[in-house]
Amino acid sequence: MSSRISTSPSTGSSLAELRAALDRAGAVVVGAGAGLSASAGHAYSGPRFETHFADFIAKYHYRDMYSAGFWPYPTPEEYWAYWSRHIWLNRYAEDGGAVYGDLLELLRGRDYFVLTTNVDHCFQRAGFDKSRLFYTQGDYGLFQCSLPCRQTTYDNEKAVRRMVAEQENLRVPTALVPRCPACGGPMTVNLRCDDAFVQDPGWYAARRRYTDFLHSHDAGSVLYLELGAGYNTPAIIKYPFWRRTLANPDAVYACVNLGQAPAPKELAPRAISVDGDIARVLSALKTFS
Repeated sequence: MSSRISTSPSTGSSLAELRAALDRAGAVVVGAGAGLSASAGHAYSGPRFETHFADFIAKYHYRDMYSAGFWPYPTPEEYWAYWSRHIWLNRYAEDGGAVYGDLLELLRGRDYFVLTTNVDHCFQRAGFDKSRLFYTQGDYGLFQCSLPCRQTTYDNEKAVRRMVAEQENLRVPTALVPRCPACGGPMTVNLRCDDAFVQDPGWYAARRRYTDFLHSHDAGSVLYLELGAGYNTPAIIKYPFWRRTLANPDAVYACVNLGQAPAPKELAPRAISVDGDIARVLSALKTFS
């Protein structure tokens, strides 16, 4: 895909263009990446990380939550001391605030679907219709067997909150280390990071709804709105959005991202690139009519 489509830097498209495309669209497909939650203040480095993980940083000297999540902790008690706090902060302690609320307001009354690589559940906590969401990469709020022995996930809020409350000296009590209720093996977080990722019945149902939505809008006025997706996993959102826009002459592709909002030259003039902070862009869009 990337070898056949060339891109150009952000054109600095106006917010008025984006609002007009949104208002003209018969359907909106939102592709949301990490940049959307980052614009809501969910940074994985800097003051937020340093405030909530100062004790871990003092011992392990890592610089962000991403590297901390893959750290080779020597014991499961230490592993879950970190991960329970990580999950609590990013899944339960904070919501998406005004950023997700503004996006919901802009989509209200429209025919939309959201595909997201985010795992923080901010869409549902903001009030988005669950039947219009596909969390393709997992959910911080779910455990799964690490083997896995079966394609089943388990709600983890109660366990996570208890591990956070009872951890001491960067360890959780051994009795709180989660074990698979089916095989007794170690549990892990339901995140797509290897071939052990569990796709449970809920995952497949969401994928089917998303696929059905796309098929029902193969033609006609469709806005493919990419928010903060970047190039970490372009094959999930960015490249499919480009392909579907190219295939439908009535579709528009829009990308909003700070410092990284290129659009394929082949899509001109049906591409809108807004290089800016997503929070400010969504807030400003509400002022256009």
